[in-house]
Amino acid sequence: MKPAVKEFESIKKLYRPVQPTILPSFKIVSYREILPDPTLRNVIYCYWQLKTLEPLAHQFNYRVVADGCIDIFFNNQNISESFIMGFCKKYTEFPLENTFDYVGIRFFPSMVPQLFEVNAWELSDKAENLELVLPKIAKRLTESISPNMDLNLVAIHLDRIIGNVFSAAEFDKDYRLYKALHLILKNWGTIETESELDIGISPRQLRRIFNHYIGTTPKTFSKVVRFQNILNAKPSQQNLTQNKLFYDVGFYDQSHFIKDFKNFYGVTPTRAFR
Repeated sequence: MKPAVKEFESIKKLYRPVQPTILPSFKIVSYREILPDPTLRNVIYCYWQLKTLEPLAHQFNYRVVADGCIDIFFNNQNISESFIMGFCKKYTEFPLENTFDYVGIRFFPSMVPQLFEVNAWELSDKAENLELVLPKIAKRLTESISPNMDLNLVAIHLDRIIGNVFSAAEFDKDYRLYKALHLILKNWGTIETESELDIGISPRQLRRIFNHYIGTTPKTFSKVVRFQNILNAKPSQQNLTQNKLFYDVGFYDQSHFIKDFKNFYGVTPTRAFR
């Protein structure tokens, strides 16, 4: 195992970047996640698919919440329509047609810049045409995957495509990046990034590293980590109100907690967990 990736193995155990699932009552849209090949599980969190099971009566608005990751995704009905979505500091809504089938790769934080030698900052808060950013990967997708292919078969091709990139990649040897990520994740994003991230470099240098590899500052990334840990906890209405969950995750008052949560999710915590 490559040294830098071995270092990241402990970090992946601390972070589960989740997206909201489709409500069980909404039975005509399906959302699935499957794991990549074991050799890629330090760099890829999952492969995912969002598709209609039958035509919808109206346009479907899909909300993507902030998760700290970079995704590559494509239209499984027309593989040439492929995109890369960078780190987002707030939720994003995608208006979709009444029939759709999208497949994506959710990479762990910092992995896309190291695999593909791109600057994460240049991808932040937008979805770009994959052909303009990673033309070789866009070409391999269209050459390898047939329209409407089953997700399990798509995953085999994605394992091969990303596996080839992974085997040739020269991962960053600056362990200060991994140490900073580890500290943030271990502390559930509640760490004071200016004073408590003691990794041997100045806050300015750390911001530069995070902008390149994550796509944002340590402070903003920590806020997303804190938000994601709330999603993973799946709190009840009682935890949100009576037990003062916002204190447990580092907020000093409920109003700031609600404001940050709504920025990352698009709705208030009460609506998200009802």
